[in-house]
Amino acid sequence: MTKVRNISSIESGLAEAIKLLKDKGIEETTGKSSSFFRKCSDPKLEQEIDHKDSIKIDKTCVQQGKGHPLLTAHQYIISKELEKIDTVTDVDDLLVKFTILHGRLMGKIKSATDPIGDKGQNVTASEKKDIFDALHDLERKLSKVKQIIEKS
Repeated sequence: MTKVRNISSIESGLAEAIKLLKDKGIEETTGKSSSFFRKCSDPKLEQEIDHKDSIKIDKTCVQQGKGHPLLTAHQYIISKELEKIDTVTDVDDLLVKFTILHGRLMGKIKSATDPIGDKGQNVTASEKKDIFDALHDLERKLSKVKQIIEKS
């Protein structure tokens, strides 16, 4: 039975990593059973992944050209918190952030379409999600730039 997970959660990122690395890859990377990590990916259980294991799993995914599902989950969670306190009204600061977000988007697109990637030049569902998330972040920043310019 499929577990329902919040798409922007560590549990979801871990479930994606398990799917990418398979049982053998998870066990070789961490020295722990994949069953243990499936339990960690269940939001209804109190068992949680150790940060060191999270890094090991993402490193293996990166080495195999499969992205970094746990880092992506962390980035998304932290970016949501930063949005709550992001009160920048200086156009120069916004343009710098816009440029950074544009660079992230370009990196995600380049990585997703790399011939040596998981599906070659075909973009995986996980990569599409990453690209759309990066596009969304960029669009929000562009919207803020427009609002500041309109007010001036």
